[in-house]
Amino acid sequence: MRFSTSKPHTVALIGFDGIQALDLVGPMEVFSKANTHCPEAAPAYRLLLASPYGGDIVSNAGLRIAGTLPMAALPASLDTLIVAGGSEEGLRRAAAETDLLAWLQERARSTRRVASVCTGAFVLAAAGLLRGRRAATHWSACDRLQQMWPDISVDHGAIYTAEPPFYTSAGVTTGLDLCLSLVEADCGSQVALGVARDLVLFMRRPGSQAQFSAALQAQAAAGSRLSPLVNAIIEDPTGDLSVPALAARISMSERTFVRRFREEIGETPAQFVKQARVDRARTLLETSRWPLARIAERSGFASLDSLHRTFQRLVGVTPSAYRSYFGTPGQASNKDG
Repeated sequence: MRFSTSKPHTVALIGFDGIQALDLVGPMEVFSKANTHCPEAAPAYRLLLASPYGGDIVSNAGLRIAGTLPMAALPASLDTLIVAGGSEEGLRRAAAETDLLAWLQERARSTRRVASVCTGAFVLAAAGLLRGRRAATHWSACDRLQQMWPDISVDHGAIYTAEPPFYTSAGVTTGLDLCLSLVEADCGSQVALGVARDLVLFMRRPGSQAQFSAALQAQAAAGSRLSPLVNAIIEDPTGDLSVPALAARISMSERTFVRRFREEIGETPAQFVKQARVDRARTLLETSRWPLARIAERSGFASLDSLHRTFQRLVGVTPSAYRSYFGTPGQASNKDG
């Protein structure tokens, strides 16, 4: 189905008691902001908030959301349908609602896109919509989703998956990343960039990007012997961080060190060092007015070219573009000087 902005396309967001409020509010903000940036006279999206039986719903934090439409009252023609996630009790009730599951099955046949945010994937799975597909959910629920529905390929790392017409996103704020990608596909990169700037989002965070930082994962996974070394690399990713140098710092043979590092951290020392250096460069791009050559040096890269190549490969944009989205206002020129 070709997307046209000549008339509003209806986006219905489904909530229930126990939902995570941001799973509803975040996507609504993305599509609403897109309307303000769309060059067409008519808004691109019409937003409707619904629940199984309508009326008020209460989030897992106690926030009352009033006036939701009953699902049965939604218009026959929907462009995009998004199911929110929430508390375990709320999800259990929602996944047991046979009327909700039957409704989703029926609507999925005629809706251009059906998506979930966070643990909303459990509702889509219960409706049989993810069978044989790749899916994402909150990292803490991945194993449970896989155990309950073995025929789903659960991607533990992805922040969102796109297997049209079905889309799933990981924990909470990744729903914004998913919806921003949908807006970009519908309305173009300029509209999506305007939304990203308004909401201070990363413009094009790839769906394959990890749900949380490599540094946090490594610090949690490292054993007692590797932990001080991992912390030292994160704190100062400059200097000689080659395998021989790192192995010598903790008195291990190079072979044992590489094997132990892969077992505990899940990647090679070289991969981890590159990610640590990119993380440091991101921080400096956000907070300093230094030229890129100095940022490369202070982040441990051998050259400006090395910073550019590694940063673009791991982050998806150039250092200059990243600074333009997230840098301190009034920063100095991004040139190499």
